Amino acid sequence: MRVILDCDPGIDDTYAIIFLTAAAHAGLIELDCVTTTSGNVPADQCAQNAGWILGLCGLPIIPLAAGLPAPLEVELTTTPETHGATGLGYAEAPARHVEHDWDTLWIDSIERGTDDLHLIVTGPLTNLAAFAHAHPEHFAKLRHITVMGGAVHYPGNTTPSAEWNFWVDPHAAADVFAMTPTPITLCSLGVTERMLLTPAALAELVEKLGGSPLAEYLEDITRFYFEFHDEVGEGYQAQIHDLLTALIALDLVDAAVEETTVDVEADSELMRGTSVADLRGIWEREPNVRLVTGADVDAAWERFAWACGVHAKVAAGDAEIAELRHQRADD
Repeated sequence: MRVILDCDPGIDDTYAIIFLTAAAHAGLIELDCVTTTSGNVPADQCAQNAGWILGLCGLPIIPLAAGLPAPLEVELTTTPETHGATGLGYAEAPARHVEHDWDTLWIDSIERGTDDLHLIVTGPLTNLAAFAHAHPEHFAKLRHITVMGGAVHYPGNTTPSAEWNFWVDPHAAADVFAMTPTPITLCSLGVTERMLLTPAALAELVEKLGGSPLAEYLEDITRFYFEFHDEVGEGYQAQIHDLLTALIALDLVDAAVEETTVDVEADSELMRGTSVADLRGIWEREPNVRLVTGADVDAAWERFAWACGVHAKVAAGDAEIAELRHQRADD
């Protein structure tokens, strides 16, 4: 199984990267590349963040590129109040040179074949929409796309009806769902808000990281997120949306899905970014979404705890990791 991650790190994106790199170390997946979109912070900063996290995870060689600097039609809005001034809470990634040939990375991966290629998008859909417009023949080959976004018949977290990723670039979201030839797996707020992390659980995860460089920074990255959720009345805990999305994308946790048609309002100021699912078939359109309606959150956290253990073994140079890679190669 091969993965492209398009993200906007972002604290919960960081958790997704930590899991995917552990899965790559263990030979469960090939992480083809990581690209970034402007959302929580601008795309260049997101790429610096992603590059630093990849390095802490022991995979600095993963191809990385920054995507488009702004949404398709509206001005960029970022969210320092949620993820911190540079996107990683109280931590800060060192400056680095950022490449911008993100679409070339996608095309290279697609041309290797798409039966086992999974595109996971945990930020605004700007890059995906732009890719669909510029490279429709390659977009049509993507068979496995999973998106974190939307508040489908559920309260929004940015406006009363809109989720952040769709609100940041509503035109991109609307275009992607209008253009996709294959139903997209959609992990919306109604499911991802259940992926809750507490300070006690974080302490256990940091302990499992052992001597991994991640252990030094994960608390500083996450504490800002705890404080944000507490300030908005959600309690001193954090919703780790993007990690759950990655696990669902790779079919590593049980999830309930319903095929339906989703559309996104792009031009209304009041309803900007609002996602609607036609659960009764009133529009009489072909389904464009596999809407996730439930997931095994406990199993998801068990998977992440496993990933932390993998990073501890990588840091220790553990022979078990090499043996696991060897077994996966034989399979």
